[in-house]
Amino acid sequence: MKQPLSSDTRQENRSFLNRILFAALFIFLGLSGLMARYWYLQVYSHEKYTTQAENNRVKLISDPPSRGYIYDRNGHLLADNKPVFTAMLSPDEVQDPKRTLELLMPIFDLTDEEVTDILARIEQSKNDPVTIKIGINDQQMAQFSERKPFFKGVSIQSKLTRSYPHDELFAHVIGYVGRINDKESKEIDKERYAGTDLIGKIGIEKYYEDLLLGKAGHQAVETNVHGDILRKLDNTPPVPGNDIYLSLDYGLQKVAQDQLNGRRGAIVAIDPQNGDVLAFVSNPSFDPNPFISGISFKDYGALRDDPDQPLYNRALQGMYPPASTIKPFEGLGVIHYGLMGWNDTIYDPGYFTLPGDSHRFRDWKKGGHGTVNLTKSIVMSVDTYYYKLSYQMGIQRLHDWMVRFGFGSPTGIDLPNEKAGVMPSPQWKMDTYDKAWLPGETISVSIGQGYFLATPLQVANATAMTANLGKKLTPHMLKRSEGAAEVHPIDRPTGTIDFNGTEADWLKMRDAMEETIKRGTGRGIYTNRYRIAGKTGTAQVKSIAQGKSYNKAALDKRHWDHAWFTGFAPVEDPQIAVAVLVENGGGGSSTAAPIGRALFDYWMLRRPNDPINPPSAEELEIIRAEKAAAKAQLDAEREAKEALEEKAKQAEANKPETKPTT
Repeated sequence: MKQPLSSDTRQENRSFLNRILFAALFIFLGLSGLMARYWYLQVYSHEKYTTQAENNRVKLISDPPSRGYIYDRNGHLLADNKPVFTAMLSPDEVQDPKRTLELLMPIFDLTDEEVTDILARIEQSKNDPVTIKIGINDQQMAQFSERKPFFKGVSIQSKLTRSYPHDELFAHVIGYVGRINDKESKEIDKERYAGTDLIGKIGIEKYYEDLLLGKAGHQAVETNVHGDILRKLDNTPPVPGNDIYLSLDYGLQKVAQDQLNGRRGAIVAIDPQNGDVLAFVSNPSFDPNPFISGISFKDYGALRDDPDQPLYNRALQGMYPPASTIKPFEGLGVIHYGLMGWNDTIYDPGYFTLPGDSHRFRDWKKGGHGTVNLTKSIVMSVDTYYYKLSYQMGIQRLHDWMVRFGFGSPTGIDLPNEKAGVMPSPQWKMDTYDKAWLPGETISVSIGQGYFLATPLQVANATAMTANLGKKLTPHMLKRSEGAAEVHPIDRPTGTIDFNGTEADWLKMRDAMEETIKRGTGRGIYTNRYRIAGKTGTAQVKSIAQGKSYNKAALDKRHWDHAWFTGFAPVEDPQIAVAVLVENGGGGSSTAAPIGRALFDYWMLRRPNDPINPPSAEELEIIRAEKAAAKAQLDAEREAKEALEEKAKQAEANKPETKPTT
């Protein structure tokens, strides 16, 4: 028989049931809250949090284009792209950029100036990644990897940077790229330069910046909490910049630099048929590679303060008295204005005086050349002939004729910052000095002295136009281009010099310049293997008083005359025209003309069958190591000398005064 439940048991059952109901209610309320929260997050706030999640997980980064390569006419690489490790900072992921950079300074060897520059670029970046350091080495990579968790928003990426394999050989032509500065940042198209740190600063790199740059692409990438890229989600590929082939010839450029052999000067070689620039050398030169990532203040100061001015582009910007190199052009002016014919003569006693003036303008040959016609005036470089004819011509007509050969204005070469030189006139002097023109100044100008200044490029181009019988040329570097952008390089003369003479007159001037090499002032470089036409020149640097003679031994070397040579070959079908300038080189016949002959020899004799080619990568490394060792030795010697001088100064300063005795 079943026993009835006791009151205690019933009470326990009720209590247990209440607890179950309470627990169930608690669970129900909890689940309801969770469901409500889930609905809020997944339904009501879905768009908001999806956007935030995507922003944290997916990042849109710029994909910079590969900069176009630069080659010489034969396909030898002159400007390369090489991958390097680059430290990048994403401003939107870094709370305190200044503090972060201070902590990175010892890792990446950053200077205070570099940190200031980076902070300025961060301010302008609009959250785009900013480059901290280009060219991270293995040691820096290892140090950063150890501390990477503490540097959120800082990453190491592989990026392409510029490299110039031939160092100083093409520096004044190719130029270099460098970091985009504040001024450039305000002027450039931000979209085109997205993800790009470098921009052409000088030379071809600057002139053809738009062609070489290309077009930036973009990548959508997935990143982790540290900002590391996990995978690519979407990609708009960049458009590479155009590759460009220059008209320069590596072998001729090398011969030209070697011929200057450390001397200050410039050499320009041009194809008279179309204006192709075959060689373009300014010496001394410099290594453009340190400028890419930012040259140190010490190294830049050494280049800037070097008395030989390696940063100065003498071929493009150097303005010198052209001396007797202008006589062939001026002689054609005599024909143009009908002042004299080829067989008409003057008598040269060794000097010329203006009517009513006792001052003697002396010929280089004491006692003079006697009877002189136009051909002899070129062959023997007779100053007196041009004194007399320029006086008849007058400065205004002389100016109007010489500008037809390009003097006094830029040639239009595809390089930035070309100097125009000076082809003086009465108006020019009034505008420049607020003074009237004097008759004696015409006499000085007639032999390429006085106010007359020209660049080596201008002299080479005028010579090339004389070689091709008066066809106008625009000297140019660009031979052809390959890539997305369409380019139309110059490949022919651009017109004809307005001349009242005939083709026979141009040919006679060719013959006169050839006779100069056979039996005149350039006879030291004559060869019977091919025909050379040329003209020497000696530009006076320091004026000599009336009645005094030039004494080279008594002058400081930097006051010696400049040596010039200009010419072309072969005479019957000119393929190359050159201008050679050696600063303070003395006579053009002895110094500059042999250099011109070496260039002609290479172009006419060696190049067709045995051209000079660039060294291999291994050979380049050996050459660079030797140069670095030599530079280190020179630096050490200079520092030791400076230390001794400083020690001597201190000893002198600490030396007790000697009191006079009574």
